[in-house]
Amino acid sequence: MNFARRMLGIQEKRETLELNVDDRRLLEVLGIDLDTVNVKGKNALKIDTVYSCVRILSESVAKLPIKVYQEDENGVQRATRHPVYQLLKLRPNPYMSAYDFWKCIEAQNNLYGNAYASIEFDRKGRIVGLWPMDSSRVKIVVDNDTAASGIVTNRSSVAYKVNLGYEQRKLMPHEILHFKGGVTLDGIVGLSPLDCLKSTLENGGAANQFVNKFFKQGLQARGIVQYVGDLDEKAKRNFREKFESMASGLNNAHRIALLPIGYQYQQIALNLADAQFLENSQLTIRQIAAGYGVKMHQLNDLSRATHTNVTETQREFYTDTLQPKLTGYEQELTWKLFLDDEIDAGVFVRFNVDAILRADLKSRYEAYRIGVQGGFLTPNEPRALENLPPKEGGDQLLINGSMVPITDAGKAYQAKAKGGDGAGQEDEIDDGTGEKGATGQT
Repeated sequence: MNFARRMLGIQEKRETLELNVDDRRLLEVLGIDLDTVNVKGKNALKIDTVYSCVRILSESVAKLPIKVYQEDENGVQRATRHPVYQLLKLRPNPYMSAYDFWKCIEAQNNLYGNAYASIEFDRKGRIVGLWPMDSSRVKIVVDNDTAASGIVTNRSSVAYKVNLGYEQRKLMPHEILHFKGGVTLDGIVGLSPLDCLKSTLENGGAANQFVNKFFKQGLQARGIVQYVGDLDEKAKRNFREKFESMASGLNNAHRIALLPIGYQYQQIALNLADAQFLENSQLTIRQIAAGYGVKMHQLNDLSRATHTNVTETQREFYTDTLQPKLTGYEQELTWKLFLDDEIDAGVFVRFNVDAILRADLKSRYEAYRIGVQGGFLTPNEPRALENLPPKEGGDQLLINGSMVPITDAGKAYQAKAKGGDGAGQEDEIDDGTGEKGATGQT
């Protein structure tokens, strides 16, 4: 190629651009924009509100026990002998506990809108492990004629391409658990909350950078130096470097800066109060928290909190934020981890949301009392939940003896009216002391 160019007499024109490492044009050439805050993927965790929301949601899901149940004509029983039971309850794989597994899954869901876990099978086709995957390395491919127009049918072929760095692997839907978090427009791919909240997250990241630089500059605002006369570029650069080294930085905070005769410093930046920095920061925090469904009192904002509304908002967090997530997890696990015969036999997966009340002793015991007195819990069942041994006779349902079927209401009074004058009838009388005794009539 070079020989041909020389033969044709074509001269290549190259433009040489000399840039300093501190020059912003170098960053522009490299495609780096300092004014844009990177809020994609893991970088969003650098925003304190995003980190707090992801941590709260991940820990809230991970702390709930998950178990395998089977429903038949005798009711719902725990399927403790099912091979998947121990995987979900204790150890999805040899390297992480169930708590760490679900923290990872929920964190991926909150960052990317999709969370994936590879299903490991042994030679006999039994499930022996669940492995979480990096959502940023997984791509969903839908291949058919109608999928190009946005329509997915039963003839569509859905596959998952995983980028391992050294190769790409293709997994079929039955080989992977796919959990969608937040919003999905097609039912196949979940939308990333970071993309939907991009502008708000960039505001939060820019606010953090502003405060960070403001403190690093020794709480001194930007300004201009006025002088009489004219300076060349070298003199301007030398004066700027000397003045910034003397007046900027934490070491120079609250120190006196000296200016030569004829020079005057004038501040041009707004202070935090004039820029309404605190108000804007509070609005950004509320918008991010609303996007993730986290309540403000969970972010230590108790400005509008009372004892009553904190209890209600906490209940709303579990019902409106966690319950939809848990429902999606349960349905995906039940469909992917069990055979069709097992699903027909009533086998399913369920998170134990009652563990939420574990830290509230009074509410937990009050619920037990209502269940036992209502006749749908035996005394030994709450004892088992509290890790207490069963007691003799505690497997029987108890009920208040004064309760009768509605069809028998009033029969006791009718019987008493008919037999009130009969021989040998015992009536209760007041002996004058306020106590009632029985007397017989003969």
